[in-house]
Amino acid sequence: MKQTVYRSDFENAFKSLRPENFSYEGLGVLFEYLENWEADAGEDLELDVIAICCDFAEGSWQSIAADYSIEIDENENEDEQAEQVRQYLEDEGVLVGEVSGGFVYRQQ
Repeated sequence: MKQTVYRSDFENAFKSLRPENFSYEGLGVLFEYLENWEADAGEDLELDVIAICCDFAEGSWQSIAADYSIEIDENENEDEQAEQVRQYLEDEGVLVGEVSGGFVYRQQ
């Protein structure tokens, strides 16, 4: 038996189980990504908040750079440094989307 999950259901599931993992904006980016994945793969995903939180994360470019030891050019401004992190995530194939002040990505 399958149940259709709308964006509001998705957001409510996260807010009740893991309210600190993603911002409202981040949940929207993640929901759209997962819906597109389902359409491309031709299979349905199960809404498992804990598993999704293990597979995906949201963070500022600074925290991602620190967590993944990304070498940031200190001579560049913050926008250019954030772009270096975005490029790293894209090169690794883990970028899900951008949110204010950071990124949603698949954890490695």
